[in-house]
Amino acid sequence: MGFFSFTKEIAMDLGTANTIIICDGKVLVDEPSVVALDRRTEKMIAVGGRAKMMYEKTNPDIRTIRPLRDGVIADFNACEQMMRGMIKKIHSGTHLFTPSLKMVIGVPSGSTEVELRAVRDSAEHAGGREVYLIYEPMAAAIGIGLDVLAPEGNMIVDIGGGSTEIAVISLGGIVADKSLRVAGDELTADIQEYMSRQHNVKVSERMAERIKINVGAALTDLGDEAPEDYVVHGPNRITALPMEVPVCYQEIARCLEKTVAKIETAILQALEETPPELYADIVHNGIYLAGGGALLKGLARRLTDKINIPFHVADDPLHCVAKGTGVALKHIREFSFLM
Repeated sequence: MGFFSFTKEIAMDLGTANTIIICDGKVLVDEPSVVALDRRTEKMIAVGGRAKMMYEKTNPDIRTIRPLRDGVIADFNACEQMMRGMIKKIHSGTHLFTPSLKMVIGVPSGSTEVELRAVRDSAEHAGGREVYLIYEPMAAAIGIGLDVLAPEGNMIVDIGGGSTEIAVISLGGIVADKSLRVAGDELTADIQEYMSRQHNVKVSERMAERIKINVGAALTDLGDEAPEDYVVHGPNRITALPMEVPVCYQEIARCLEKTVAKIETAILQALEETPPELYADIVHNGIYLAGGGALLKGLARRLTDKINIPFHVADDPLHCVAKGTGVALKHIREFSFLM
């Protein structure tokens, strides 16, 4: 049992969809960014996976909240409580005093000063004594294993839940970037709207997410990689009678077309702003896809065909930012780009 206060070092990917915490080089928390609060007392009832199970299923006394929207904090109090709950999961309970926390947190590269301040304040209120921030595309590049300090251009497209971060990195800095508030949540909303309009069936956000995971695609021809149709159950929008609708990947690819095209356009805009020498490096090295959106079937192939530069999906796209944040935590003195 420890009798004196000590410092615990943690790296956090505070995402719109999931929050990942790394401590001592290990992923100790990987949970949905959801918190359940008692409406009367505002006290936390559940956090992470348990709160996600309650999402869209609560009674009037409980409210489930996703504190982050479009990659930034939308509900300051809920975010603070969620961070406290997540951090509590990593404490072993063997210490007499709560450890002071040294934290590195990933943030969108398009964050305003106000948004950065909100993340810092939330972290400090949740127990952080030393709080550093790192831009998510930089963290993703480090997590992929790229040498971000080298005099060489690398391009990262990090498609998260609330935002898409596109950055060209060289010599430890971001040379050109685009931060788009269009990502996984927008794709989920597209599917909800499509199912309602095309099939007259009401689907929840969670069901739309399951459709995206199972038959979400960026191409209408996946060849041998084509997934089987996914059967959706839900109430008829008009009669409220139960419906069973098989959904194929081709129709989902068509319904996601506009949102995927926005990401495509933003990548082209970032490339337009890239200096020629770095552009040549990118053509040679290819462009790396990270984040949950990188798992959209056929996306890398579509972007490669459209832009004529090879696109590579990172080995572990969901954990790239968290891993990079963990590396940055170990090298705080060497990485001058930490805020």
